[in-house]
Amino acid sequence: MPLRLSQAAWTLPFCGMLMLACCASGAAAQDTQPTPAQWQAEQIAAFNKSEQIFDQAKRAQGLLAQYQLMRNAYDGDKGAAFHAIFSQYVSWYQTYIGDYVAAERSFSIAQPALPGDAPSPLADPRWHALPALDAIAALAKDRKAVFFNENHSAPITRTLTVQLLAKLRAEGFNTFAAETLYHSDMPALAKRGYPVRATGFYTEEPIYAELVRTALRLGYRVVAYEAESDATGDAREREQAQNLYDRAIKDHPGARLVVNAGYAHIQKQGVFLGGQSMAEHFMRISGIDPLAIEQTMLFGHINASDDQPTWSAVIAALHPAQPIVFENAAGAPWSLRPGAYDVSVFFPQELLVRGRPTWLSLGSLRSPYQIGDGLCMDHFPCLIDARYRDEGPDSIPADRLVLDCPGEVRQLWLRPGRYRLSARDLDDHVLLREAARVAAQPPPTGGAPPDTYREHRCSRDRVHSVSQ
Repeated sequence: MPLRLSQAAWTLPFCGMLMLACCASGAAAQDTQPTPAQWQAEQIAAFNKSEQIFDQAKRAQGLLAQYQLMRNAYDGDKGAAFHAIFSQYVSWYQTYIGDYVAAERSFSIAQPALPGDAPSPLADPRWHALPALDAIAALAKDRKAVFFNENHSAPITRTLTVQLLAKLRAEGFNTFAAETLYHSDMPALAKRGYPVRATGFYTEEPIYAELVRTALRLGYRVVAYEAESDATGDAREREQAQNLYDRAIKDHPGARLVVNAGYAHIQKQGVFLGGQSMAEHFMRISGIDPLAIEQTMLFGHINASDDQPTWSAVIAALHPAQPIVFENAAGAPWSLRPGAYDVSVFFPQELLVRGRPTWLSLGSLRSPYQIGDGLCMDHFPCLIDARYRDEGPDSIPADRLVLDCPGEVRQLWLRPGRYRLSARDLDDHVLLREAARVAAQPPPTGGAPPDTYREHRCSRDRVHSVSQ
């Protein structure tokens, strides 16, 4: 079973780029339930073991081999605490190799209704739904800063941000900052024009790489603001906020800022990690009130029981084909958590085509490109990368996926243009390279719901599927 967490029950106790879940709903699946102190001790040990495995995997040659090592480690330890921690690491790698459904199965944060949630916009006729792409751009028109959040294991929460960059640039926004970026690579990134492995942590995932690449191509100044000390909790949030102000605003009075961060780092009020969030510290330091866009709560999960009830009701009533928000007649936006966030985004129900979600189209910016098993030269599994033709071999691909066995047919999702495709085996040997040209196509209108994904799987076990 995948790790399933309660949104109210998880915290972020460790430093650095990692967001770890501490109080998993699956923790009680033991003969003898541990005491809180025992559970905390088990998690600390699990975190240390996870870090060791993660460091070992990074030394393996090639992304597919790195993931294989992590998957084997996950399967080899059935401890609840280890799975509670390490499943999130595994989910990150599953997004890196383009297996987004497997990432959803591995790590899920349940979204129950909580006290303080706003009433459903369906309950009041004064609220009306609007395409999020247009509505958020309009709401940001007179703002100095717009803050987006994301779920690191669910890249659907990055897709709208990619699309909005062009509209926000047209409104005068000129600086893009992301929590995941490494400050050391910023000068080289600006010259290169595309992300590489040294650019950041989550930028190894193709949608995040596309977010950074798009910002560069649109002329944004790209800024890293992650804390560089070993600070945790409130101290880390404060250091992030100070870095963001110093690098994006302080010497650039004309800066208009777009920020991408994880989860509640962007909340504008409320206790976070025993203190204040990055956004609250930033507001105090800068005097700027950002437009805070919440994107991590209102999307579909593999297990429908994890879905936020208001999301379920809105999707059942409206069946949106694109992300939506709600506004009233006065133009004020609806937020699930008023005060903490200004706007809540509803993502549509996920659809799959050949086992991959159609949100990879990025709102029709990208088209499907069919890939067959011939690229693998009878070596399975093999990793297929698609890189823009004008970028170097070190670039993070525009998309990637794994083919597991003969006869399998999948789809990459790519912008119209020219690409270099490559196929690599588990030893990271290049099996074949070929050029590809992608033409624009109309977006798909159908697909299969996530719970039929097994129909797309090969008869033997997939190398990149965590044990169920």
